[in-house]
Amino acid sequence: MDADVIVVGSGISGGWAAKELTERGFSVLLLERGRNVVAGTDYTTEHLAPFQLPYRGFGDRQRYARDYKVQSKVAGLSDAIDHWFVNDTQNPYQTSPEAEFAWIRGYHLGGRSITWGRASFRLAPLNFAEAGQDGHGIPWPIGYDDLAPWYAHVERFIGVNGDRDGIPSLPDGEFMPPHGMNCVEEHMRDAVAQKMNGRRIINERSAVLTRQLGDRLPCHYCGPCIRGCSTGSYFSSESSTLPAAQATGRLKVMTDVVVDSLVYDPSGRRVTAVRVIDAKTRKRSTLGAKVVFLNASTLGSTQILLNSIDAGSGRSFANRSDALGRYLMDHVMGPFGIGTIPGFGDRQPLGNRPSGIYIPRFQNVATRDRPFARGYGYQGSASRQMWTRGADGEDIGAGLKHRLRQPGPWQIFIGGMGECMPYADNRVTLAKDTDPWGRPQLDVAFTWHANELAMAKDMAAEAQAMLHAAGATDFAVGDTLGPGGLAIHEMGTARMGADPAKAVLNAHNQCHDAANVFVTDGACMTASAAQNPSLTYMALTARAASFAADQMKQGVL
Repeated sequence: MDADVIVVGSGISGGWAAKELTERGFSVLLLERGRNVVAGTDYTTEHLAPFQLPYRGFGDRQRYARDYKVQSKVAGLSDAIDHWFVNDTQNPYQTSPEAEFAWIRGYHLGGRSITWGRASFRLAPLNFAEAGQDGHGIPWPIGYDDLAPWYAHVERFIGVNGDRDGIPSLPDGEFMPPHGMNCVEEHMRDAVAQKMNGRRIINERSAVLTRQLGDRLPCHYCGPCIRGCSTGSYFSSESSTLPAAQATGRLKVMTDVVVDSLVYDPSGRRVTAVRVIDAKTRKRSTLGAKVVFLNASTLGSTQILLNSIDAGSGRSFANRSDALGRYLMDHVMGPFGIGTIPGFGDRQPLGNRPSGIYIPRFQNVATRDRPFARGYGYQGSASRQMWTRGADGEDIGAGLKHRLRQPGPWQIFIGGMGECMPYADNRVTLAKDTDPWGRPQLDVAFTWHANELAMAKDMAAEAQAMLHAAGATDFAVGDTLGPGGLAIHEMGTARMGADPAKAVLNAHNQCHDAANVFVTDGACMTASAAQNPSLTYMALTARAASFAADQMKQGVL
């Protein structure tokens, strides 16, 4: 054995698996397919101004058109952050214009925990119950009460700021003080509550410190969070979970290691080894452990499982249910509202606040009377228009310069994020073409269905109503959905469920047909809910790691 446990992936969930298992006394071998990253030292663009960047913060558009056709769909991809995203030419996958899915990826130590948006919301009892009530998908094999203590465990460690708002559709947690709203956000909060039957607008809950936590410093409002945070003020596996695991002396990290598949023993119904490929030399080898945690991202973990063939059946050992690869979800994102709020000309925003506002789900909560199932929320913020508004005017010369020396009017933006239903035809399969490491590429097919399209229209209509309530002028709304994947919240494809005939994983995130394999990244999600999912991934991982540790100590695994 190379370790007690092999963890595949070093991002949001992989870091948690490594931390929890090493702290319980087990040796962990962490495999990361990308390059090593040294926290702080390798955040090379963190505080650079646009004029200090090669392309002044716009990036090499010719290179993006050639090698970053998918990754460039990310809003704001530039030479300040493009090193955190994969080269699509070097990391191919299949998708079609009719069922397009934008697979946004980052292959390096820390994964997308370096670039995530940090919104940290719990799922509610409602979210766990709905799947068994409205007929969409299958029931979760766990409920809110099973996960609540693990949410608290994670929140205390990562540091989440927010208020205890007492909203049934968005449970409270263990919070630091929030960053707070600015004057225009407070104005909209009060106007919407007064004119729209008490509808709530709250401080966003985010994994950014507002006070010191251990050796991690509170946020200093510098702004470019997505470039990396050398003070560790926002949570990433590099700032928090991996250092904690390293401190035990029981963690070994191997970077530039691509996992090909798992070696399955049908007689023992367990995995005996992990087949790996050196990312640079292409040399193949195997690594052994008692237990394997797959945290390679939703599609990455499923790709490994699909490629892990049981010789007796000729299919993946994890696909007895035919659910593996199916029920791919991503949040419904795209509908928005933006408007100008008159007044407040004597008020200025201070610093670059990393959190905004959140409008929790209000549709289909107390009653189910909308022309779609489930619901949605909004994230947003208010700010003053700055000098960039000069591109919108017709004036030039001295007049333009004078105008742009003064801050522009206040604007507020809210963007919807809604629940996606699990559909069997939204799926990933293995293609005939291979990647540079000789593995079958993924073929991803994803379309929005009628429920999501109806939800998108409602999002836009309600955004307009809220802007109107706040007295916004010059407002615009939209209900267009782009391809799946752009929320970067891909979920499902190896879902949890009590019935092995319908699900890949059980209530403890174990493969039904291999008890020593756990999947705790987004692949495990039975339903997507409308809340940002990363906090749930972390809580599920901590819970599963505790169960696995108990099972190993008892000699069951």
